[in-house]
Amino acid sequence: MSEIPAKATESKDPSDGARTEAADAAAAQARHADGPSGDGMWQSSPPGSIYDYIKVASFSIGPDGLVDQWSLRAEQLFGIPAEHAVGMDPIEAFIDSDLRAQGQRKMAEILDGREWTGVVPFRVPSSAAEGECGREGLAEVYVMPTRTEEGEKAAVCIVVDVRTLRSIETDLAASQAIFGQSPFGFVLIDPELRVRRVNYRFASLFGGSPDDHRGRGVHDYLPRPEAERVTATLRRVLETGDSITDMHVTGFLPGSDERRHWSINLYRVRSGSGRPIGIAWLGTDITARRAAAREAAAARRNLALLNEAGARIGNSLDLETTARELLDVVVPGFCDLATVDLYQGLLAGDETPPGLADGSAELRRVAFASAVSDAPFAGSGDPVAVGAVHHYPFNSPCADALRTARPLYVPAEEGGLVQSTLAVPMVAHDTVVGLAQFARTKGSEPFGDRDRDLAVELAARAAVCIDNARLYRREHERALILQRSLLPPGDPVASGLDIACRYLPGNSSADRPSEVGGDWFDVIELPGHRTALVVGDVMGRGLRAAVAMGELRSAVRTLALLDLEPAEVLSALDEIARGLGAPGGVQQATRAARRPREADLSEVYLATCVYAVYDSVTRRCTFANAGHLPPVLVEPGEDALMLDVPPGMPLGVGGEPFEEVEVELPEGALLALYTDGLVESRDHPLDEGLQAFVGALTDPSAPLEDVCDHVLNTLDTHHGEDDIALLMARVQGLPADSVGDWTLPREPRSVGRAREYARGQLLSWDLEPLVDTTELLVSELVTNALRYGEGDIRLRLLLDRTLVCEVWDSGLVQPRRRRARDTDEGGRGLQLVGLLSAAWGSRRTPRGKTVWFELPLPDGENGMVDPAEALLSLF
Repeated sequence: MSEIPAKATESKDPSDGARTEAADAAAAQARHADGPSGDGMWQSSPPGSIYDYIKVASFSIGPDGLVDQWSLRAEQLFGIPAEHAVGMDPIEAFIDSDLRAQGQRKMAEILDGREWTGVVPFRVPSSAAEGECGREGLAEVYVMPTRTEEGEKAAVCIVVDVRTLRSIETDLAASQAIFGQSPFGFVLIDPELRVRRVNYRFASLFGGSPDDHRGRGVHDYLPRPEAERVTATLRRVLETGDSITDMHVTGFLPGSDERRHWSINLYRVRSGSGRPIGIAWLGTDITARRAAAREAAAARRNLALLNEAGARIGNSLDLETTARELLDVVVPGFCDLATVDLYQGLLAGDETPPGLADGSAELRRVAFASAVSDAPFAGSGDPVAVGAVHHYPFNSPCADALRTARPLYVPAEEGGLVQSTLAVPMVAHDTVVGLAQFARTKGSEPFGDRDRDLAVELAARAAVCIDNARLYRREHERALILQRSLLPPGDPVASGLDIACRYLPGNSSADRPSEVGGDWFDVIELPGHRTALVVGDVMGRGLRAAVAMGELRSAVRTLALLDLEPAEVLSALDEIARGLGAPGGVQQATRAARRPREADLSEVYLATCVYAVYDSVTRRCTFANAGHLPPVLVEPGEDALMLDVPPGMPLGVGGEPFEEVEVELPEGALLALYTDGLVESRDHPLDEGLQAFVGALTDPSAPLEDVCDHVLNTLDTHHGEDDIALLMARVQGLPADSVGDWTLPREPRSVGRAREYARGQLLSWDLEPLVDTTELLVSELVTNALRYGEGDIRLRLLLDRTLVCEVWDSGLVQPRRRRARDTDEGGRGLQLVGLLSAAWGSRRTPRGKTVWFELPLPDGENGMVDPAEALLSLF
C-alpha cells in the first residue's frame, strides 16, 4: 500500500503533547484506581475515567483487510452499527474515493507488520445519518499490527475524534498557562492530602523546582498548630465541596525568621463526571497588607484612645481620681499593667516645683491597674502598694525618665511576667509632676515607637489635669483658710443670749468636688448690751466668693459699730456689694450707689443677708432682710414658725429700700438663722427642706449644742455640695434689777441728781470701786446734754458683764472729741471720758441721740484709773 497523502500524515504536531498529557492523566487515574503502589489487587476504574472523557473507539482488521471486530464506541463515533461494520473494508467505507487508493496501500503496509499513527478523514454514510447527507470528520488513528491464533497478520485500531482531542489540548494549554503563569502560589492536592503539583511561584517561595514538592504534606510548610488547622479544613473541603475564601494562614519561609501571612482560597477539583479528584489551593502573600492593616488599626486604636482620654480624664478635680481615670483608659486597651506615681511634695501642696533635679525624690503610688493580675507592679524594683511612698534609685531607668523628662524603655526582668515596659514622665507646663508606667505581659506585642508617642500624649493629658487638680486643691485650701479665719472664733458670747453655731463646708467627692462658698455668720456686740446677729451668703463659689464674703463681713462689722439701724446697715452693704469684683472697688460702689438702676450686675457679687439687732434690756429684736431665707422662732411651749420678715432684694441689686420688723422675744425663746445649704439640695426642693428644718426644732429647751447636732443629723439628706451656716440663740433677757433708768429735767440741778442716782445704784450692786469714776463721767455726759442737747435727759445704767452708762437727749448734734489748748477752760470732757472708760461712743435714736461709756467690772486684779490723776493728765 502507498503512503497516505497530506490528509493522512503521521502525527508530529501538538496532539502528541495532548496525548502525553492525557496519558499522564490516565496513568494518574489508573494509579488512583489501583490503589497504592505494590497492591496486587485489581480494581475497576470508577465512572468518569479519562477514557470516558476522551471517548476512545476501537476496532480490529483481519488478515483479509476487513473489519472483524467493532466496539460500541466505534458505533457512536462513525454512526455504523456493528452488524454492518463487521466484514466491511474500512478504506472503502470511510475514506473518500480520491484517497482510497492511497488508503489501500497504507493498509497493506499495516498488515505487513508496520505500526502507524496519523490523522485520517472519514465520512459517515448517509444511511446512518437518518435523513442527513452524511457528515465528515477527522479521526486520529493508532494502528498496532497483531496476529491471529493461526499466525496470520492482522491489526488493532484505536480511534479518537480529533475534535475531542483538540478540545482537550485547548483546555490543557489554558490550564497550563494559568497554572504556570499565575502570580499567585498554586498547589494541586490529591485526595490523600499530598501535593500533586505546584506552580513556579509557589516553588520560588519555598525553594526547589516544582517537581521537588510532589508528595509533600501541609506539615512540611506550616508550624504544627497551623498545619493541623489547615489539614482539618482541607478534609472538610474534600468531603463537603464547600469552598473556602480568604482563609488566613501564618507561617515562615525556609531560612527566614520573619512571620508571613497568606490568604488561602480552597476549592474541590472534580473530573468531567463530577468525581472529586483533589483540592486546588490558591495562596496570596498578604504580609504587607496585614502590616498596613495593623498600622491602620493601631492608628484607629490610638485615635480612639485619645478621644476616650479626652472624654474621661479630667472630669474630677481630685489628684488620685484623675490618675485612676488615666489607667481606666489605657488598661486593657493599650497595655496590661499600669501605675501612676506622683511627687509627694506635690500631694502635700508645695508651691515650688516638686522633686529633686536628679529624679530621686519621694513619690507616692496613687493608682494601679492590671488586666492580668492584682499583684502590685513595680516596673523597676520591688513591688509598691497603692498609697505607699517610695523613690527610684539614681541609676534606674525611671529616675532617668524623671530627670530628663523623656520616656524610656525599662528592661524586662528575667523570668518575670512583663516583657515590655514604658516609663513616661508626666509633664505639665514644663514641670514633671510624676511618672506613669505602662507594661505589656508576655504574649502581647512589645511597645514600638508609635506606642511610645501615644503613651507620651496620654501621660501629658493626664499631667495637665493633675496639675489643674493640684492648683484647685491649693486654691481650695487657701479659700478654706480665708473663709474660716473670717468666722467668729469658738462660740461667740453676747449679753442676754445663749449662742451656738455650726459651719460645715460643702460635701465633696471624687467626681463632684466642692468649691468654697461665701456663707458666713457673725455675732457683734453693740453698745447698751445689744447684739447684732448676722447670717449671709455670697452667690457663687471659689476664692473670689470667699474674698467677697470677707469684705462684706468686714463691712458689716464696721457698719454695726456705727450703731446704724438694721435697714441702714443693709442699704450701705448693698452699695458696697455693687462695687465688689469690679475695677475701682469703692469708686465702683459709689457710682453704683448714685445710679442704682444702671449698675451692671455682671460686675458685682450678689449676696443675701439677714441682719438682726437684739436688745437684752427690752428683749426686742429688729430684723432686716436682703433676699435671705426667713429666721425661725421657737417660743416656749409652741411649735417652730418662720418669721414674716420681708425678704427684700439681694445685696448688689440696688434701688430698693429695706424694711424692718421688730419682734418681742419671750424669755427662753429660740431664734435660728441659717443659709440655704441647710435646707436646699439638688435632690430636695427648698420647701421640703424648710419644712424638715422647722420640724427638727422640737425641743427648744435642750442645750443649744444638742439642738444644733440634732438639726444637722436630721437634715443630713437635705444638704449636698453647698456650705452650711447655722446660728442659734436662746433669749435670756437682762433682769430688771440689773437696770437703773431715770428721767431728768432740763435744768442744772439734774447734774447733781444724776451723780446721786448713779452712786446709789452702784452701791446697791456692790460696785463701790466704780463709784467715783462713774460719778465723774456721768457728770460730764449730763453736762454736755444740758449744754448741747435738747429736751429731757434720760440716764440709764446697765449691769451685765460690764457696766454701761447711757445718757439720752433729743438733740441731733453728735458729740465730737477735740483737743483743748492749755489756755482753754473747757473742752476736755470727752477726753476725760475716753481716758477713764473702756469704751465710749454715740449713736442716733429715733428721737435724738445716746452718748454712752462702758466700764469693766472690778475683778480684784485690774486696778481702776484714779480720776484725780486722769484730770491732772489733761493739763
